[in-house]
Amino acid sequence: MLSTDASPNTLFDLLNAFGHQKVVFCNDPDTGLKAIIAIHNTTLGPALGGTRMWAYKTEHDALKDVLRLSKAMTYKAAMSGLNLGGGNAVIIGDPRKDKSEALMRRFGRFIKNLNGEFITAEDMGTNPKDMEYIRMETEHVTGVPETMGGSGDPTPIAAKGVFMGIKASVKELYGNDSLAGRSVLVQGIGHVGENLVKLLREENTKVYVSDINEERVVQVAKKYGAEAVANHTIFDLNAEIYAPCALGGTINTSTIAKLKCAIIAGSANNQLEDETIHGKMLLDKGILYAPDYVINAGGLINCYSELMGFSKKRTLQLTENIYDATRNVLKLSKAESISTIEAANKIAEKRIADIRKIKSSY
Repeated sequence: MLSTDASPNTLFDLLNAFGHQKVVFCNDPDTGLKAIIAIHNTTLGPALGGTRMWAYKTEHDALKDVLRLSKAMTYKAAMSGLNLGGGNAVIIGDPRKDKSEALMRRFGRFIKNLNGEFITAEDMGTNPKDMEYIRMETEHVTGVPETMGGSGDPTPIAAKGVFMGIKASVKELYGNDSLAGRSVLVQGIGHVGENLVKLLREENTKVYVSDINEERVVQVAKKYGAEAVANHTIFDLNAEIYAPCALGGTINTSTIAKLKCAIIAGSANNQLEDETIHGKMLLDKGILYAPDYVINAGGLINCYSELMGFSKKRTLQLTENIYDATRNVLKLSKAESISTIEAANKIAEKRIADIRKIKSSY
C-alpha cells in the first residue's frame, strides 16, 4: 500500500490535483524493480523526463516526487519552446547497491510498452551507462554515450543554462550581468553543481560550495579555488546568490526566514516546498527567485537536441535562450506584482493552451 490513506479515490484525487494523464506502476520481483512512470501532459509532444533512482522512505514519497517532477517537465518544455510534453520516472532503491543491468533493462521494457508516449534520460542516481542498458530494450531514451550515437552527459549543458539564469537575474537586480566579484553559494556539487562552479569561477566569481559529502566538498573547493562551507551553516552566509543544486524543497518557511541572499537561482528541481506560499514569501521579502524549471532546462534541451539531431552549436544556442526566458519571467513578475513562479506558470500555460488549439494530445 502507498499509505494508510491511499485508497483509489484519494489516489485519483492526487492525480487530478496534479493534472496527470497517466501513471504506470512497474513491478518485477525477478530483478527487484519497483518503479513509477508519470506522464503529466502530452499536448506539445511526447513526454520526456529523467529516471531518478532513490531510496525513498515510503512508496508514497516516491509517488509524490514523480508527480511533482513530471509536472515540472511539462512546464520546463513549454517555457523552453520545445515540442515535448512532461513526464518523469522514479526507481525505488539505492543506486549504489540495488542497481543492475537486468533491472535497468527490465525498466526499459516497461518504457518500450508505452510506444513512444514517454522518453527517458538520466537523472539523480542514474547515468549514461544506465541509459545504454535501457537503449538495449527500447529506442525511447536519450543521453546515451556518444559512442552509441547519443549526446552523452547532459550535465555541462544543464549547468550552462543555470549560469545563464543567474546572469539574467543579476542583470535584473543590478543593471548589468557581470558576475565578477559577486558571491555565490552552490549547495550540492554533483555533476551539474560542479560544472556550475567551474563556469562561475571562470568569471572570477567568489564561490562557496557545500554538500552532504564532505570529502567531495574539499575536492571541488581545491580544484576550482572555491571556499568549502559546512552544510549546516549555509544559511549563515552573506552570499548574494544562493544556488540550490541538490534535492528540492530547500526553500521553505524555515529557511526563507534565515536567507540573507538577494537572488535564488539553482539547478535543483522543485526548490519551493509550496509554490504558492513560498513564492509569495520570497516576493514579500524582496528575494529574486529564478524559477527552477526555467533555468535548469539545459539538460532537457540537450536531450531534445539529441532526438532532433541538432548540432552542439545549436544546442548551445537553445540553452543560451534561457537568459531571455528568465528575463521575460522577471519582467512579468515585476509588471503584475506577482511571484516569479506564478509569472513563469502563466507563460508556460499560455503556450500549452495556444498549441492545444491546433492539435490534440500526442
